[in-house]
Amino acid sequence: MQQSVVPELAHDHTRPIHWVATATAVAGVVAFTSLLQPHPATAAQPSAAQPTSAPTSAAPPATTGVDFPLDCGPVTAVVQRKASGDLDGDGRPETVATVHCDAGMGTPPDALYVLVQASGDQHARVVATLVEPKARFTVSSLTVTDAAIHATLLGYSSPDIASCCPDVTESVKWQWKNGAFIRSTSAGAADS
Repeated sequence: MQQSVVPELAHDHTRPIHWVATATAVAGVVAFTSLLQPHPATAAQPSAAQPTSAPTSAAPPATTGVDFPLDCGPVTAVVQRKASGDLDGDGRPETVATVHCDAGMGTPPDALYVLVQASGDQHARVVATLVEPKARFTVSSLTVTDAAIHATLLGYSSPDIASCCPDVTESVKWQWKNGAFIRSTSAGAADS
């Protein structure tokens, strides 16, 4: 005869008294927590002397319906990544989009565009091209921080390198200065 490894537990068969005790305990906890509610929140109203900033509720430009300057032939353009922020300091956000052709196989090169939404326009429009598809880059990361565009670009050291296997990595930044996006590369960012 085998002995049981697990001892018989006293509470393995529930009885009505167990349910009454559990219900009483739960009711007590609920009643106690209802007494511990926080005070109602009150917002401080700005005085007439304090200037209030203009609301920045403008939505960033959407990428849907945009006519990207990308020749994809019979396939469509796909937005792979996007980031938004006020890049030129006018109080309205711009959108930066990584776009490539929807190829069935392989790694199609990316293009990187800046979009704005003009008042009255149904769709956003491209105002700057930061990376052309013919450069054969893949954008592996994209952010907008402190009015600057930050991206990691994967590329190739020569045309002989297969598209599947980029061998160069660049961390780049674009910032709006004097009416143009100026590109800079982080020191030591290029790998071969």
